[in-house]
Amino acid sequence: MVSRWRQQSDRVALVPTMGALHEGHLSLIRQVREHAGRVVVSIFLNPTQFGPGEDYESYPRTLAQDVELCRREGVSLVFAPDAKEMYGTGKGDYSGYISFRISRMTDHLCGASRSGHFEGVLQVVNKLFNTVQPDVAVFGQKDIQQWFLIRQMAAETDQPVEILMGPTRRESDGLAMSSRNIYLNEEDRKKAPMLYASLQRISAVLAEKAGHDDQRPVSVNASLLEAEYSILRENGMNLDYLTVVSTPDLQPADVIIPGRLYVVAVAAWLGGTRLIDNVLLNTNAG
Repeated sequence: MVSRWRQQSDRVALVPTMGALHEGHLSLIRQVREHAGRVVVSIFLNPTQFGPGEDYESYPRTLAQDVELCRREGVSLVFAPDAKEMYGTGKGDYSGYISFRISRMTDHLCGASRSGHFEGVLQVVNKLFNTVQPDVAVFGQKDIQQWFLIRQMAAETDQPVEILMGPTRRESDGLAMSSRNIYLNEEDRKKAPMLYASLQRISAVLAEKAGHDDQRPVSVNASLLEAEYSILRENGMNLDYLTVVSTPDLQPADVIIPGRLYVVAVAAWLGGTRLIDNVLLNTNAG
């Protein structure tokens, strides 16, 4: 089908997902439609990106609902393979397959605590690129480390795919939309937006300091992060990280240099649910 579209000179877009679609996914579909006449949505719960003890077995599976949402959005094709179709085996042994590790870009953020996760992500995305051969693909900003890694992997493997970033979609109280939000109980759901509030406060302070006319580097004071750490911990959150990293290398930043792009990012356990979020800190020079 994709080859027929290409014969008709149609541009093809890919929106990779693990299913359990929500408004965040639908916004990616709408965004990428502006760049291609045909939109393919993949729905595949990829086993190679889940570590031991993670929620692969309990992750929400809502294929029929997902397909209906895609139909309403005018998606051209839903690609929903199983593990055997993707990896040639349904027995759960994927150790023999090629994995990717991109320099130091997985040393921090989620890569530091989720061993093997991004290798699995890049493995399956590379497979999807080879299968669908899209002209353009879109990934959400919420998974910011994933976005930079996929862009780098595509460049290093000469994948002719334009990689777009979709802005994080949020609930009315600021919580980043995620399929895992359904795990939150009522009390934890009320606390969850505090993550975004902390990111906003940190980025506002740094942006204000970096916006001065002298354009001198701005120190990322440990006390600024520690104050937000304390607020979140006092509200029952077990933090994996709260940090500022430079781009595109994703290394911790001790200073902010005006004119460069940074990410203020957080990951925390709230009850039994791991939540991640980030904001971009764009310190335009001049």
